[in-house]
Amino acid sequence: MSDTVARTASPTRSGTALEPPRSPLVVTVTAGTSPAPEVRAPLLLRAGRRMLAWPVWAQVLTVYLLSRLVATVVIELVAVTVQNPAGVNDLHPGYGDLAVVWDGQWYEQIATRGYPDGLPLNDSGHVDYNSWAFFPLFPALVRLVMATGLPFVAAATVLNLVTAAGAVLVLRRLLALRGPHAPAAPSWLALLAVACWLSLPAAPVLQVAYTEALASLLLALALLLLVRRRYLAAVPVVLLLGLTRAVAAPLLLVVVWHAAQRWRARGADPLTRPDVVRLAALAAATALSAVLWPAIVGIATGIPDAFLQTQAVWGQRPGQGLFVPWFSWAWGSLGLPGVVLLVGTMAAWVALVLGRHGRWLSAELRVWAVAYPLYLLAVVRPITSMWRFLLLDFPIAAVAASLIARGAFARVEWRRLRWRLASAGVLALVGTTWWVAVLLTRTPWSDSPP
Repeated sequence: MSDTVARTASPTRSGTALEPPRSPLVVTVTAGTSPAPEVRAPLLLRAGRRMLAWPVWAQVLTVYLLSRLVATVVIELVAVTVQNPAGVNDLHPGYGDLAVVWDGQWYEQIATRGYPDGLPLNDSGHVDYNSWAFFPLFPALVRLVMATGLPFVAAATVLNLVTAAGAVLVLRRLLALRGPHAPAAPSWLALLAVACWLSLPAAPVLQVAYTEALASLLLALALLLLVRRRYLAAVPVVLLLGLTRAVAAPLLLVVVWHAAQRWRARGADPLTRPDVVRLAALAAATALSAVLWPAIVGIATGIPDAFLQTQAVWGQRPGQGLFVPWFSWAWGSLGLPGVVLLVGTMAAWVALVLGRHGRWLSAELRVWAVAYPLYLLAVVRPITSMWRFLLLDFPIAAVAASLIARGAFARVEWRRLRWRLASAGVLALVGTTWWVAVLLTRTPWSDSPP
């Protein structure tokens, strides 16, 4: 007759858990009636334990480098086997062709030739597609790297690989922070969340000529400084973010919410006058960040709404009404069930964030998790780029990590966890391959950009 013994983590026993004693991870071992030999954990588990003994930065960068290696292989294979030569003007497409496809070509034009004079018009006198739609910080930094002699594709790749590495280091720190009333989750869960973020279908965009890597670094840093109440240090970060991506509006909601919570808790957590001034400065900088680039475009072209006119060429017309394009698309696709599915998806996401799978995150991150997708639904039309835009919703990866672990505070058995990790890895590889093959590749006259 046999019985089941659950051995908890111990730093003196080999192969029992992924991390030191406070981890909820356990390994189930079956013991017979006769004395059993020392049980050795699976090789992957032993490797995991050794890795978790490394410094945090080494853990994060190891996961990052492995994920970039996989993404590089996928991009190269897809370029060779799937990419239509006519879509990239190369008879033998390779990694470099996909690294500058779609928006990358516009950023290359900005980095090498700058922005146009005025607002370009087409033959019919209407505003034409032009580079004023693209924010300036990324191509400006690429141009600095190009000063070393590197061509655009290499400079953009190097810049994004470096900024993405910085982003994952900051993101790991951000995920590990707790709000004043949030329970502590095991430290390995934040690392798993980073791995999930790097495994999202659109994550290969972090190493091609797009702004996601730089925007992720700046956004994660802004949120980290906000949670740590370093308000003045966050001011230049949010201003730079306003020159990188149009995400300052939902970030302003997070800043205002944070200020309101500090005001409500001022009895137990004093809110000093300097804190009020610093918070006000951060809120003002974030509001300015939301209109900074459109204002610069208006001044440079002499047309106040030049940025909005340029965005309209690409089909972005928020003036038609907030949320209207998405509900119209849902109704046109499936009728009433489509609208119900759209609302239900958002409601399910809110429930996940506010429930046990999001409870281990700081409150500011949970507010961002809701504010950012609502902002996208409000002002962005239904396009395939939404997969890429959602990379900036970091809590998606945190919730995915909690789902894999069956809850951030649950006791996890290795036998079950390893199969869930393996399944998640396969799904991630399939999703990544699909995104690169279907969206990152370019077919002439195709309208499905990444």
